[in-house]
Amino acid sequence: MPAQYLPTACPHDCPSTCALEVERLAPDRIGKVRGAADNSYTAGVICAKVSRYAERVHSPDRLKTPLLRNGPKGSGQWKEIGWDEALDRIAESFLTAERSLGAESVWPLYYAGTMGLVQRGAIQRLRHAKGYSRQISTVCDTPANMGWLAGYGDIRGADPREMAESDLIVNWGGNPVATQVNVMTHVSRARKGRGAKLVTIDPYRTGTAEVSDLHLMLRPGTDGALACAVMHVLFREGFADRAYLARLTAEPERFEAHLASRTPEWASAITGLGVAEIEDFARLYGSTPRSYLRIGYGVSRTHNGAAQMHAVSCLPIVTGSWQHKGGGGLYCSSGIYNLDRTLSEGLDRVDKHIRAFDQSRTGAVLTGDPRDLTSGPPVTAMLIQNTNPAAICPDSNRVRQGFLREDLFVAVHEQFMTDTAQLADLVIPATTFLEHDDIYRGGGQMHIVIGRKVIEPQHEARENHWVISEIARRVGAEHPGFGMSALEIIDAMLRTSGLGDAATLTENRWIDAQPDFETSHFLNGFAFPDGRFRFAPDWAALGPYGGMPELPDHMPPGREADDEHPFRLVTAPARQFLNTSFGETVTSQRREGRPTALIHPEDAAGLALAEGAPVRLGNLQGSVVVHAKPFAGVPRGVVIVEGIWPNTAFVEGIGINSLTSPEPIPPAGGAAFHDTAVWLRAA
Repeated sequence: MPAQYLPTACPHDCPSTCALEVERLAPDRIGKVRGAADNSYTAGVICAKVSRYAERVHSPDRLKTPLLRNGPKGSGQWKEIGWDEALDRIAESFLTAERSLGAESVWPLYYAGTMGLVQRGAIQRLRHAKGYSRQISTVCDTPANMGWLAGYGDIRGADPREMAESDLIVNWGGNPVATQVNVMTHVSRARKGRGAKLVTIDPYRTGTAEVSDLHLMLRPGTDGALACAVMHVLFREGFADRAYLARLTAEPERFEAHLASRTPEWASAITGLGVAEIEDFARLYGSTPRSYLRIGYGVSRTHNGAAQMHAVSCLPIVTGSWQHKGGGGLYCSSGIYNLDRTLSEGLDRVDKHIRAFDQSRTGAVLTGDPRDLTSGPPVTAMLIQNTNPAAICPDSNRVRQGFLREDLFVAVHEQFMTDTAQLADLVIPATTFLEHDDIYRGGGQMHIVIGRKVIEPQHEARENHWVISEIARRVGAEHPGFGMSALEIIDAMLRTSGLGDAATLTENRWIDAQPDFETSHFLNGFAFPDGRFRFAPDWAALGPYGGMPELPDHMPPGREADDEHPFRLVTAPARQFLNTSFGETVTSQRREGRPTALIHPEDAAGLALAEGAPVRLGNLQGSVVVHAKPFAGVPRGVVIVEGIWPNTAFVEGIGINSLTSPEPIPPAGGAAFHDTAVWLRAA
C-alpha cells in the first residue's frame, strides 16, 4: 500500500510556519514528515528537527496521564489521577483564589509552544471571560516590533520570495541556517541564478556566517552604531536616493546632519570592526539597488534592541531600495493578515482596567515585587500552557523561587515533563499539532495554513481548547467559543475575516496573503497620517519606558562589561532546539552534545581553559557551570552559550537564564537575552 501523506502546518515558534505533508502509518502513528513542495515559500524544504517529528510525537517520555504531586514541590513525586479529578482541582483552585483575593489572583500564563491561533488563544478567552490578570507577552518580539513600527508604522515588508530576485541579501542578526532554513532556499536561488552575495552581520561566526560571502563580526549590542556609520557613508558618497527621501520620509535633512558625526571611525571604536570593513560594506550595499535586508530577532535582544532595530531598518529607506523588486527588506510579516481573533481569544471581553503582568518578569511577579503587583493581590493560582518559564524566562533562579511558594497552585498542560512541569502541583498531558485542528499564519512568510488533525491523540493527551472549555464550564465562565469545536472556531474566524470557510481552506491548504508589490514595498506611503517614514519616532506613543535616542544612534546596552564583569554573554539559539522544544528528543540532545561556552582562544588561554574544561560564568544574579570550547569565531571579551537547554542539562542543574536580566527593554518591554555582563573562571 502506498504511503498516505496528509497536509498540515508546523506549529512551532519559527517565522516559517512550514506547510507540511505527514505520512500516516496508522490511526495513531506517523512516519515521515516532509515540506509541501508546491507551497511557494516552504518549497519542500523543512528543518531536520521537524523532519524527524515521529521521534517526538511517539517519544516514550510523552506525558501519558494527569499527574498530581504527592511529595514536596519539585521533588518529582507524582501519582496518576483521572481527567475529571484533574480539571476539578484546577477549577477549585481558581474559584478559591477568586473568592479569597479576587479574580486578579489567578494568572493564566501561555506563549508560543504552538503558534496555532485556536489552541494558543483559548487560554486568553478564559482569562478575559473571568477577569483574571492579563499578560503582556514580551519574551520574543516586543522590542523588535517597536523598533520596526517606530519608522514604518506597520509590520510588513517585501515578499520574502523576492530574495530569489535580489543581487545582495543582508542577513542582519539572524542565523537562518539554524533557525529559519527556508530563507536559505531563496538565498540559494539568488546566488545560483543571479550571482547574488550573502552578507551576515552577527557577533559570532554562526552556521549562516560560515556560508556567507562576507561576515561582519561586531560586538554585541552595537548594531545601531554600525547602521549609522553605514548610512553616513551612503550620504557622503552619493548612494542616498534624495528624491525618494524627499517624497516619502520626514525630515531627511535633519537626519543627514545628525549622521555627519557618525563616521566609520566613530563606529569602529564601538563595534570593533575595521573602518575599511564598514566602508566596503556600505559601498556594496549602496551600489546594489536590489539589496534585500533580512533582519533577525538577534538585533533586538539587548536593552537597546528597539533602538537598534529602528536604526537598521533605516538602511533601505536611505538608498530607496524599496523601489526595486528584490529590494527593501523584511523583519516580520504579521501585519499582512486579516484574521479576526475575537472569537478564539475572547477579545470582546477584554477589560483593560485589569492589571497586566509582563511575561519577561515572571520571577518578579511570583515573588511579589510591588512594581509588578501594583496594588493588587499576589498570584495564588496558575494554569500554564505552551510555555516553559522556569527555563526560558530571565532571572530563572527567581522564577523557580516563585514557583516553589507553598501558597501558589500551579497546573501545567504539557507534552513532556519540562522544567516548569517539574515544579507544578498538577500536570496534564497535551496533544501535539498532529493530534488536533488549528490554523496558522507565518511571521517570516505570507501564508495562512490550516492544520487538520492527522492522528488520534497519544495516550490520554487532550487539546488546549478542550481543556480550557472544560475549566470554563467548571468556573462559570461564559463565552460562545467555549461551546464550539476548534474547527467550528476556525470556520467562524475565516468567515468573519472574509477569507472563505474551513472546508475551502482544508481543500486549498493555504491562502497566500502577501499584499501587492506597491503595498508590500510601502510605495504608496507608510502607515502614518502623512504617509512618511519616521527617522525621529514618537517613542512615547509606543511604550512607557524612556531613554530612547531621538534619532538613530548608538544607544548603550544595558549591562556593559566592566572590571568585575569583563565578558559579554550572548545566549543564541541552537540548531537542534527551538527555544526549549526538541530539548527532550534524543537525536537533538546527541547532536548538540551539552551546554558549551564558545570563548576566543586567547581569552581561554588567559583563563587556563582547555577544550572541554568546566568553566563558571557568573554575575550578581548567580552563576552557571558549562564546558569551554575555544573558538576563533567570537570577538575577544565575548562568550556564546547556544540553546535553551533544560536546567537539568547543566552541571549544577542551574540554567543559563539565571544570568539574564528581567529589566524591561524600552519603550514597551522585552527580555535582553543577549545583553548580559559576566565574569568567567575555571570551575
